[in-house]
Amino acid sequence: MTTKKNETLSLGGFLKAHRQGEELSQTEFAKFLGISKQRLCDLEKDKSNVSIKLCITLAKKIGVPPEWLAKLSIQHQLRKENLKLKIQ
Repeated sequence: MTTKKNETLSLGGFLKAHRQGEELSQTEFAKFLGISKQRLCDLEKDKSNVSIKLCITLAKKIGVPPEWLAKLSIQHQLRKENLKLKIQ
């Protein structure tokens, strides 16, 4: 899935787009997810790696398949390290 030409969607990009689509502030969305506003901000900016466990928790709250969020997270980590492996 992509956001702009040749730009691959990351977990942070997905979370931000989802939040904006629901017309929620970071504070409101963070509260809904059960995390701090700062943690949500870090996630949206892809500042930290996300555990599979957190992907599962977030996916359940948002209502998407956990495998999808885990794939976004892992693929972003691989890209960040310049590894050409693609998760399918």
